[in-house]
Amino acid sequence: MFTGIVEEVGEVISFEGMKLTIHAPEVTPGLRESESVCVAGACLTVMAREEGELSVEVIPETLSRTNLSELKPGGRVNLERSLAEGGRIGGHMVQGHVDGIAEVSAVEKDGDSIVVRFIADESIMRYIVSKGFITVDGTSLTVVDRDDDGFSVAIIPYTYDHTTIEERTAGSKVNIEVDVTAKYVEQMARPYLEKLLADHAGS
Repeated sequence: MFTGIVEEVGEVISFEGMKLTIHAPEVTPGLRESESVCVAGACLTVMAREEGELSVEVIPETLSRTNLSELKPGGRVNLERSLAEGGRIGGHMVQGHVDGIAEVSAVEKDGDSIVVRFIADESIMRYIVSKGFITVDGTSLTVVDRDDDGFSVAIIPYTYDHTTIEERTAGSKVNIEVDVTAKYVEQMARPYLEKLLADHAGS
């Protein structure tokens, strides 16, 4: 479990086969093999670590759901270690289970903040509400507004400067994880809604 508060922006050293190696001197101290780390929003298992570097295994399922296949040496990724028991939750509860990819459609200044708009598929948009939580490349953000095609977030300068969001421009692909609470609510409510619709159709 994670909180969406990025601890470090690491640099890709290599990505060979399914092994992704990242230069990450801030998060590697105390990190052990088999532990989880959030890489650009995806929960991955540490398979090896040494001074200032960590390696994780990226399976085909993860590649098919994320933008990690685009990573190359020199690329940068948001990193967060798993939440320690008793630790503060500065963002929101993030699983590191990417739901899909969204595309940046616009980046605009709004006073001291930066507003980024995304276009996303209906499978993602159905769970997004204004002022709700959203995770973008592992960063916990608040939705400013949404419509049928996409949503926008407002980013403070500190977050903009300390995550990979500053590198995103129109056309960039980002990993999205919606608030898991919305998915639980939908699953629990579905049987009642289906029954209600069936009763209405039969009346």
